[in-house]
Amino acid sequence: MKTNYHTHTIRCKHAVGADESYVKSAILAGFDELGFSDHVPWPFEDGFTSKIRMTMGQYRDYVDSILLLKEKYRDKIRICLGLECEYFEEYKDWLIELKKSDEIEYLIFGNHFAYPENSSYYEGYYGECIKTTEDLEKYKNATLKGIESGLFAYVAHPDLFMRCYPEFDSYCEKISEEICKKAKEKNILLEYNISGFPYCEKRGYIGYPAKKFWEIAKEYDCKCIIGYDAHDNHDLEQEIYWNKGIKMIEEIGIQRVERLSF
Repeated sequence: MKTNYHTHTIRCKHAVGADESYVKSAILAGFDELGFSDHVPWPFEDGFTSKIRMTMGQYRDYVDSILLLKEKYRDKIRICLGLECEYFEEYKDWLIELKKSDEIEYLIFGNHFAYPENSSYYEGYYGECIKTTEDLEKYKNATLKGIESGLFAYVAHPDLFMRCYPEFDSYCEKISEEICKKAKEKNILLEYNISGFPYCEKRGYIGYPAKKFWEIAKEYDCKCIIGYDAHDNHDLEQEIYWNKGIKMIEEIGIQRVERLSF
């Protein structure tokens, strides 16, 4: 099967393309299932508006739009409704209640920040600010907490720390082992995020997907699932990175799960 459960919408403020355009592109590219998982709209109590996620006021429109498309295209493709979330203790109970909704089918764990954007402890995006071993340790600790929560279907881009980190050194190896060990222990999938291919190729980074991370994941007998992390509907039509991902996964020998069950 060809599936993708990591798809964003314009509501997150850094994606393009109408909701229906993603569905049409997925059908054109031969997908069997398409899951929308835009960034969760945290219920900031101070009126803060995030620059990288929908607002609470847009949430109902997001749900209604995807459910409408789910029905409209049910004879052509299975559409699923989810959210991509960080794991913040202060919003844990709220997220648990949200997950109980009959509308939300799955949550994926996108570890982007150590603290909410409106927090005085906010330090920036993990994909840009991880440059020291101390940064790697913070990323690892936050990742382990999210995995331990049991709230998520899989860990999105677990090797995101390599987006700007200069080399896969011994400390990268150490935290990768801890992340993969915990993922195996909790039986949670790790996402082989193919959006890293074009991003890092353009900028000349080692980047992600990081081969050494996935070799460690194989050693710990982890399982992976491919994610497009689509921020443009045309991303779904780019077979070159899908094929590259499949090839690398087969070369490493890690087991790939084709679809989520929920």
